[in-house]
Amino acid sequence: MSQANVVTNKHHFAHHFASASHEFETCKLGMWFFLAQELLFFSGVFVMYAVFRYFYPEMFIEAHHHLSWKLGALNTVLLITSSFTMVMGVRAAQLRKSRECFWHLTATFMFALGFMVVKGIEYSAKIHHGLVPSIWFNAPGVNETLPIFFGCYFFMTGLHGIHVLVGMGLLFWLMIRAYRNEFSTGYFTPVEMVGLYWHLVDLIWIFLFPLLYLIG
Repeated sequence: MSQANVVTNKHHFAHHFASASHEFETCKLGMWFFLAQELLFFSGVFVMYAVFRYFYPEMFIEAHHHLSWKLGALNTVLLITSSFTMVMGVRAAQLRKSRECFWHLTATFMFALGFMVVKGIEYSAKIHHGLVPSIWFNAPGVNETLPIFFGCYFFMTGLHGIHVLVGMGLLFWLMIRAYRNEFSTGYFTPVEMVGLYWHLVDLIWIFLFPLLYLIG
């Protein structure tokens, strides 16, 4: 539902915008520019992965045996489900169903928390077995190039995890505002903008999962 055809309230937009619809369209354009630069940023990360994969194919084949595809798949399900609850939260905000919006945002937050818990379990196992990057690598009897892979693994998943944590902070902020009944048919810009960001976070993981866990 576009906000362009909705009668707005002057309290629903910042003073430097002409209307809530003007604020919405401006924010949406800005968010798409932000998402575009995020894609460019992660493109460099994927290029790094491709270069190492090209020069050390045997390393990647061996390394995937040290990762749990089941935990990776569980995290994939958690994030895909969180995208659905995020969409429902945006829809509820558009329809001025504040309580419904609050619970959908809460569900999205909990799925994100579940993702981070699973990732913490994975990280703990890798650290325990010495499968960490660079000079801290301490896993005897494996390919000597394996620290390179785990450097990529921790960098790529860690960078993505930071984005998840940022998203969780934004979701918590939205939960507070939804609980206060601050969103309506004429004003739901913050929910939709965070929703776009969250879908990008999910999309990036959908690429990371097969590249790191299903190679070989």
